[in-house]
Amino acid sequence: MGRIADSVAAVAPFSYFVVVNLPDAFLDLLRKASPCFITTLMPDGSPQTTETWVDTDGKHVVVNTVQTHLKVKNIQRDPRVSVAVCDASNFSRYYAVRGRVVKMTTDGGAEHIEALSQRYTGGPYAWYGGRDQVRVILTIAAEKIHQVGWQRH
Repeated sequence: MGRIADSVAAVAPFSYFVVVNLPDAFLDLLRKASPCFITTLMPDGSPQTTETWVDTDGKHVVVNTVQTHLKVKNIQRDPRVSVAVCDASNFSRYYAVRGRVVKMTTDGGAEHIEALSQRYTGGPYAWYGGRDQVRVILTIAAEKIHQVGWQRH
């Protein structure tokens, strides 16, 4: 199936935004089994928040979801999101990111959720909604990063 989000590009006429680099400590957190919450915007502008597993490609925050979930529909309409990622060993330490989904793809989605499952559960993914689910990888560019409990460098 591949890219499902030419629609993300279609809603990205929110035009220009400045992407910021992810701090090294945040990248380390994204590569661990860290609690993560993603918030998208409903049609009326109200927030919709979901707990999820998180990853990085070294430049972006990466989230894996299911094509039929509400967050995908919200992102197709408005790519702005926020993500909060906690340190699993100290929940008072976290990063909060505001940004935009710059890419949505199904390519590699099943393999990616398997890798995340190994990281988060130590085993294969349970396919809670059934194996016919279409997994979607969301790539998020950070525009603003707020950190709590971390030393700034």
